[in-house]
Amino acid sequence: MAADTLDLQGRRWTFLTSHARVLLVIARDPNARLRRIAAACHITERTVQAIIADLEQGGYLHRQRTGRRNQYTLRLDQPLRHPAEAGLTLRALVEFAADRVDGKAAQPSKPATASGTVSNTRRT
Repeated sequence: MAADTLDLQGRRWTFLTSHARVLLVIARDPNARLRRIAAACHITERTVQAIIADLEQGGYLHRQRTGRRNQYTLRLDQPLRHPAEAGLTLRALVEFAADRVDGKAAQPSKPATASGTVSNTRRT
């Protein structure tokens, strides 16, 4: 399979939505400008504005004007919206993404246990 074909197939869908990407950029830098968020997410500034409005309306972030800039505060205890993620909060998503540094897995501060991993992902 040619590299071009593989690249096109990889662009048909992704695991994270643009909303999740915007949230994760803001989690790393609450003072990020729209231009930086857009560049990091590979979307337009206008799309970032719409996503931030969605997230603010949904209660996932609060935007506060500080001079000519916005400062964002994530509401980490808000539950994720999809029924398949019932019981998980925004904090779980942010912490999961925080375990990655520059696209590589960060060194865990303490070893994960099988029961901890299962209990965080499975509801009975």
